[in-house]
Amino acid sequence: MSSAVTRTRLTYAEYLDWECGQPGRNEFFRGDVFAMVGARRVHGEVAGNCFALLRQHLKEGPCRAYINDMKVRIDSADAVFYPDVFVTCDARDLATEHIFQYPKLVIEVLSESTASFDRGVKFATYRQLPSLLEYCLIDADSRTVEVFRRGSDGLFTLHDFSAAEEVRFASVAASFGRASVFENVDTTR
Repeated sequence: MSSAVTRTRLTYAEYLDWECGQPGRNEFFRGDVFAMVGARRVHGEVAGNCFALLRQHLKEGPCRAYINDMKVRIDSADAVFYPDVFVTCDARDLATEHIFQYPKLVIEVLSESTASFDRGVKFATYRQLPSLLEYCLIDADSRTVEVFRRGSDGLFTLHDFSAAEEVRFASVAASFGRASVFENVDTTR
């Protein structure tokens, strides 16, 4: 997330009206609007790989994976984010065109400018969604994959797949080779 676009605080309805006319994507958090900055190639590769793997895995079932341009609304926090990748299985989400509210898995690919926000405020905000079962943070540069999984007690526990051969998403009963998450990613260029 970058700095606020406007000093004027907007309501959720004003944000939706305003954003429809904008050329880029903008996240909304408690009245403030933040322009989404362009992503590096490796960011797009990792997000695309995750989306493709999940889409293929979910094709026969009731769940759907979405990438980049879809909004997730967190009513309790007065927030709207654009996750890099998310999965929903909720019929209400599968009937919407623009704004989703019931993801069970959210994946964020970290960048230097967003890592602290994604780990802090954004994760705290997403945790307010009762539907969310897993929150995954991927760092393409360090090749780390961290999955925070909600337990039966409601608390999120870290499952670090950074050195593992496979990455597991229990929320959608999926396992993928860690190498396939980072396919075509060369951070040395």
